[in-house]
Amino acid sequence: VLASLPLQMMLYFNVYYFPVWCLAEGMMLQLKYHLLPGHYQFLLVTAFLILSLAEGSRLYLGYVGNLQEK
Repeated sequence: VLASLPLQMMLYFNVYYFPVWCLAEGMMLQLKYHLLPGHYQFLLVTAFLILSLAEGSRLYLGYVGNLQEK
């Protein structure tokens, strides 16, 4: 079984678009942060961190797993 070329291409482009998404989302969070109530501030920051960590680990595991044919 060989590594999947379409999957590798999608992971490759996603690795480059993820920092752009992260920067844009962080800027939007910063702009609207002071307008929100305290519990929404906590939820937004928590969701942003969890999504960023999950996406980073998903990209890493997909990249390594596809190249090692796992």
